[in-house]
Amino acid sequence: MAFSFFKKSEKKEETHSGPHYYDLKVKTIINETKDAITIVFDQPAGKKINYKSGQFLTLIVNVQGKEVRRAYSLCSSPFIDNDLAVTVKRVEQGLMSNWLPDNIKEGQTIKVMEPMGQFTTEFDAKRKRHIVMFAGGSGITPMSSIIKSILSQEPDSMVSLIYCNRDIDSIIFRDELDKWQTKYEGRFHVIHVLDNAPMNWQGYSGLLNHEMLQKLFERIPDWGIEKTTYLMCGPEGMMKNVETLLDAHKIPKEKVFKESFVQGILDKKEEKPTGDAKSREVTIRYDGQEYKVSVEPTATILQSALDQGIDLPYSCQSGLCTACRGKALSGQVKLDEEEGLSQSERAEGYVLTCVGHPLTDDVVIEIG
Repeated sequence: MAFSFFKKSEKKEETHSGPHYYDLKVKTIINETKDAITIVFDQPAGKKINYKSGQFLTLIVNVQGKEVRRAYSLCSSPFIDNDLAVTVKRVEQGLMSNWLPDNIKEGQTIKVMEPMGQFTTEFDAKRKRHIVMFAGGSGITPMSSIIKSILSQEPDSMVSLIYCNRDIDSIIFRDELDKWQTKYEGRFHVIHVLDNAPMNWQGYSGLLNHEMLQKLFERIPDWGIEKTTYLMCGPEGMMKNVETLLDAHKIPKEKVFKESFVQGILDKKEEKPTGDAKSREVTIRYDGQEYKVSVEPTATILQSALDQGIDLPYSCQSGLCTACRGKALSGQVKLDEEEGLSQSERAEGYVLTCVGHPLTDDVVIEIG
């Protein structure tokens, strides 16, 4: 998961001292649709967990005798919700996404990593802006958090949401979205797009294409490019399509931001090593300790460390969430995916161990 909708020049650099972990009690479980649940967690006793709208929690559970970590966007808002909540949608052959609905119970305790993620923004009551959102399926989860925060914290701002789903029964937060439209009439507008629409459906149906987007733009208030920001979260195919359509409408790329939901690197096909590839030793400094890690040509630095019993921080394993971020003090590291890092972070030597491979024998990485 990645991307901040700070402008590149104003993106805030975070100082990492190693992630914090919490044992959170499941307060309640809400059945949103037949294949999606919302898990509401109590805040920990004595210390409230702070987070930003659009960030995610990493849930850590034991599945079939193995520790599994998956990141889920917070659908709650830090401004109006006392508890923390994430929504989980079943994915075909998804290990965690199917285990949670089948096994999790109210009162159960789940280990989580502190909230992370850069799909965030700051809120200002004096600000006046128009946020145009494109969401698909469970991509509504971070949007939900951002919507609630904008509507409650910026009285002069408005949100237009284009929400794509398979059918009417797949719409997550359907009743809640209707309530927000009524409560914030004139400031919040939802346009539903269904792949398979019922006979009496009055809205849009089919794939989001150029012609449909043109019609949608005619329904969306035009506040001018300076005051408008475009957000997207959903299936990769949908987001690529929306990016192409927005580009065709001459929307500047710096006004478009996305959050990616991806399978972990464990699901990717193993790559063949290049001709000069060889095993290299990487030095990792973390939590006051120094470790020597042997990394095979096809392995990542993170996976090699985990295989050798070194408990490094990580979450998505796809180079997007930055939970595994470290600074290369020396040596060269090749990244399979750089999207999670800003240009300035890359220039300063930051790397992502989950998609990182050492290119030289003198790699030293400091984490935290």
